[in-house]
Amino acid sequence: MKKVLNLVFLSMFCFSADWSRENSCPAGNEPFVQSILSSMTVEEKVGQVVMADISTISPSDLNQFPIGGILNGGNSSPNNNQKASPDEWKKLAQDFYDASVSVGGANIPILWGTDAVHGHSNVFGATIFPHNIGLGATNNPKLLEKIGEVVAKEVLATGIYWTFAPTIAVPQDYKWGRTYEGFSQDPEIVGSLGKAFIEGLQGTGSNFLDNTKILGTAKHFLGDGGTHMGVDQGDTRIDEESFKNIHGKPYFDALDACIQTVMASYNSWNGLEVHGHKYLLSDVLKGQMQFDGFVVGDWNGHDEVENCTTESCAAALNAGVDMFMAPETWKEIYQNTLAQVNSGEISMQRLDDAVRRILIVKERLGLFSNIQPKNSAFNQVGTADHKAVARKAVRESMVLLKNENVLPLDSNLKVLVVGHAADSLKIQTGGWTLNWQGTENTNEDFPKSISLYEAIKEIVGSNNVRHVQDIIFDTTTYDEEVKPNYADYDVALVVFGEEPYAEWQGDRGSLGFTQSKQIRQLELLKKADIPTVSIFFSGRPMWVSKEIELSDAFVVAWLPGTESRGMTDVIFAKEDGNINFNFKGKLPYYWPNDPFDEITKDNAKYQLGFGLVY
Repeated sequence: MKKVLNLVFLSMFCFSADWSRENSCPAGNEPFVQSILSSMTVEEKVGQVVMADISTISPSDLNQFPIGGILNGGNSSPNNNQKASPDEWKKLAQDFYDASVSVGGANIPILWGTDAVHGHSNVFGATIFPHNIGLGATNNPKLLEKIGEVVAKEVLATGIYWTFAPTIAVPQDYKWGRTYEGFSQDPEIVGSLGKAFIEGLQGTGSNFLDNTKILGTAKHFLGDGGTHMGVDQGDTRIDEESFKNIHGKPYFDALDACIQTVMASYNSWNGLEVHGHKYLLSDVLKGQMQFDGFVVGDWNGHDEVENCTTESCAAALNAGVDMFMAPETWKEIYQNTLAQVNSGEISMQRLDDAVRRILIVKERLGLFSNIQPKNSAFNQVGTADHKAVARKAVRESMVLLKNENVLPLDSNLKVLVVGHAADSLKIQTGGWTLNWQGTENTNEDFPKSISLYEAIKEIVGSNNVRHVQDIIFDTTTYDEEVKPNYADYDVALVVFGEEPYAEWQGDRGSLGFTQSKQIRQLELLKKADIPTVSIFFSGRPMWVSKEIELSDAFVVAWLPGTESRGMTDVIFAKEDGNINFNFKGKLPYYWPNDPFDEITKDNAKYQLGFGLVY
């Protein structure tokens, strides 16, 4: 249902903040781009501002619709095969490229974008890194730059040149279902890590957008992490100066890293939808901030604008969106936009500006210099050296909240592992993994990767560890599969956390996680006098005070991805008893002391930057 604009808030603020910056990024070959632009028909120009999902378009469609971009959404893959090989991805990319440059006329190469948001996460067998909240806990820009380099290589291995990453939101209310996509609630941390990741993706200096690099996307512009009550696609109610200083700050850093594309946000700002916000998109971003790349819409994001539909939205293009993301309705929006240009509703000047921006980015990338999928410098995903980088990221992301002389664990201990999350790569990886919500995955969907439980077995030996899904509380039960003999074990690792989710479905009404069954299990272990280590998988800080109290040690592992050995690297000592790897992670958010109260510095259980070491 169309959102009703709340213009009350608009009347409360005037546009008065200074967003100005100097652009020192490579300019590109403007004369070359202008020569192409001057030769294009209106139909070809309109085509460039439209993007379709690969599930609804085939290369042959480009003969009639010379569109500028394609994407694979969270549930899209070549031939609808979630386990498609990198070669299958590359072949489809080459087919689209060949079609785009063989239709006659301008022959402009098509640009394919993908949500490689924590690794090339739509691709079977790719390296899956911790989600951004975990990378924020590392606060290590050099590591983020390296991760960006790895992601670029794996994306290139599938013939794709553009990722819709990084998210540089600054989440303020953790009930928001996309909190894990934000590095931190501190704009300084977000800006620093976002810039480093972009530089890894795109390169700098002499290797800027060379054949080892891809385009990044700064998203979502602007205010997605500040919506009222953390509602996804909601309204960010804030004055302009605070808006700039909190949510705008990371974009200054991203632009300094020469980000080439910016994605408009679903949210509104003081009642006005960002996809239709000319002041933000044109006056601020392209004007004062001197962004000279192009603005891409989010998935049907133009539909949020007043008087618009998925099939038609002149207002979004007029406001400053340069490329519609119209996954299913790309034909309709192409035809309607063409009609709106011909009628004058969209000026030729605005259309030319949008197309010029798209072409200059394609030129900077090298698409006009015979760079095409079959010539990619990389052919593999999920390589050993890439997984080693992810393992390091896991090690550095974990945050130790409590340790009563339990950790690190001796590798000779008898270990009881409790909880289904211990053996679930689905829970470890979270949403935006192989599919949109990440809910249908199994361990078999992650080749060459192991769960935390399997990693523990590698350390202590299969004869010294036992995994139970749950502990039965009925004292009349004697089934050893569910009611273990506690005396057989030296330590218990209780592993629990959030089930996978992505935006919309991840929104919550409170930050309470505590479950009576979980508490009862910890109480039984405490009564049995077994030292207990709790490991919490989560995409946001949550109220788990009771669990922390009942645990001898408590570790926040976030959503670490597939490289579970990074966790055991830190949790277990070396064979000689010395520390293997110490904890490095620090909280990138305040930790709640109440499931309902607004979290501030004054009422937080743990402060931003907190994290114990051995």
